[in-house]
Amino acid sequence: MKTIGKAVSLVMAALIMFGMLAACNGSTTPGTADNSGTGGDSTAAAPPAAAAVTLKLWGSQEDQAMLNEMVAAFKAANPDKTYDIQLGVVSEADAATRVLEDPAAAADVFVFANDQIRTLVKAGALYEVTRNKDAIIAANMPSSIEACEINGELYAYPMTADNGYFLYYDKSVLSDSDVATLDGIMAKANAAGKKVFMDVSNGYYIASFFLGAGCKLEIGADEKQICDFNSATGVQVGEAIKAFTADPAFNTGDDAVLTSGIGTTICAAVSGIWNASAIEGILGDNFGATKLPTFTLDGKQVQMGGFAGFKLLGVNSSTASPLDAMALAEWLINEENQIKRYEVRGMGPSNLNAGASQAVKDNIPLAALGSQYAFASSQKDVLGSYWGPAEAFGTAMEAKDYGMSIQEQLDAMVAQITQ
Repeated sequence: MKTIGKAVSLVMAALIMFGMLAACNGSTTPGTADNSGTGGDSTAAAPPAAAAVTLKLWGSQEDQAMLNEMVAAFKAANPDKTYDIQLGVVSEADAATRVLEDPAAAADVFVFANDQIRTLVKAGALYEVTRNKDAIIAANMPSSIEACEINGELYAYPMTADNGYFLYYDKSVLSDSDVATLDGIMAKANAAGKKVFMDVSNGYYIASFFLGAGCKLEIGADEKQICDFNSATGVQVGEAIKAFTADPAFNTGDDAVLTSGIGTTICAAVSGIWNASAIEGILGDNFGATKLPTFTLDGKQVQMGGFAGFKLLGVNSSTASPLDAMALAEWLINEENQIKRYEVRGMGPSNLNAGASQAVKDNIPLAALGSQYAFASSQKDVLGSYWGPAEAFGTAMEAKDYGMSIQEQLDAMVAQITQ
């Protein structure tokens, strides 16, 4: 009996010791919490709330109200996450400068003009687009995607297709068939005693002849400008420009000359969307716009090219939340928001479905610009060394300065561009 009593005493001592240890640990069941204060009733702990994803978004002052609406819709479409998206005012023209001042303090997502993309990529400031890349490429016009690419990689999201130039014309003087060719336009203008306007002394516009003919204006591996406007084809183009500017119907100048003369002395003009309201207000029912015409080159008709401008969205390579930043950027350039951007701000869409909407089709200048985009090149491949020499050649043509041959003038121009 003594042996049994001793054994029971040992067991009781062990149980008391176990209870004391459990009390020191505060819980007897891993993963439970004591809600009663006595350890008698435990429930599973609630998982911690997910932290908000904080993103900064930069856009122009004019876009702030619209961006706020788009951001609110983005949050509503992603209820599984909590987003804190802070908007800031930085125009697309100033974006690259502001981002490169302090990339770590810059916005996670920002709007910028497409001619800044090389600068931003070279500085390592843009996050390469990896999320839904194929879908983004498929959804937007090829020229807008090309504007977002460097060395075949996608570094931005096309947001608008609203910058470039095309042909305005007075329907009381020119028919739809007349404006198909530069020869047809000039012949009809001369017959009517009218003028055809183009600022040939501006490298922005004069490039339309060379690029249409297939001449090169590119960036080389050494980051220098490649230009072959003095090739055999380029010389033929130069002769065509010489003939155009020597025609009695040719007229040139700035926007004030165009808007004061359209509908009276001027029957056709090469210009951009920024003059649409003024020209339409003057011409009224006679308002017409279409892609640039073809011109005669070596006895054949060649479509004029030109430059295309886009507003792009970029994701900062310094962002702490790249996937969320890419999701926001993709949302802001989707079909619905590109239509909204057109309706609210009149900006032409790069999204193919948005561009095919009836509202955009019915917008005469935007439809003309959209048609010209198929033949246009991005300004991302143009360095600053191009503009001055191109202007000098165009000015000589307008002034009918033929002291040197076209070959000699183009040789001098290209030498300066590629130095």
